[in-house]
Amino acid sequence: MSLHPQVKWAQRPDVVYLTVLLPDAKDPKVNLDPEGIFTFSATAGAGDRHYELKLELQDKVNVEESKISIGVRSIVCVLQKAEPKWWNKLLRGDAKAPHYVKVDWDKWVDEDDEADAGPGDMDMNSMDFSKFGDMGGMMGGMGGDMAGMMGGMGGDMGDDLDDSDDEEQEVTKPSAKADEKVDEEPKGEGSKVADEAK
Repeated sequence: MSLHPQVKWAQRPDVVYLTVLLPDAKDPKVNLDPEGIFTFSATAGAGDRHYELKLELQDKVNVEESKISIGVRSIVCVLQKAEPKWWNKLLRGDAKAPHYVKVDWDKWVDEDDEADAGPGDMDMNSMDFSKFGDMGGMMGGMGGDMAGMMGGMGGDMGDDLDDSDDEEQEVTKPSAKADEKVDEEPKGEGSKVADEAK
């Protein structure tokens, strides 16, 4: 039985960002159909467990202009929309998105805020996506070409992505007393060392 990798997504009027979170993926195969069908398969983890994914996207995409980057911890896809417009959700149909599809809040921009947003926090110039369009949208069986792609990207794209969930981290504001103690000058040996350094 195959498993589903976690997927994060975000959008701009002209593109959809899909990040498949699967560390140390082996033999990844990605296929993007102009009708908006995105498929992915790979093996990963102990025992080379099989992962696969099929997403029927909200609308059509431009395969030739879409890009992909395979990193150590994730596969990042920038899918060019066929028509520049905001999608009201990632997947077509009325069903709720599967539990393994989440919003990528690091890349998310609301439609109202789009004018203030830049092109996102991804450096597209450092990514080698030429293989995506070379096969008419098919990117299966990359095998030996993967080393060449990784070399062109510097091989560290995945290291820049953080897959931790911010919702689980609780941040508390320091108390006013803690702030006062930081402003006080140290006493004892620490002050003497500081004075000798002058």
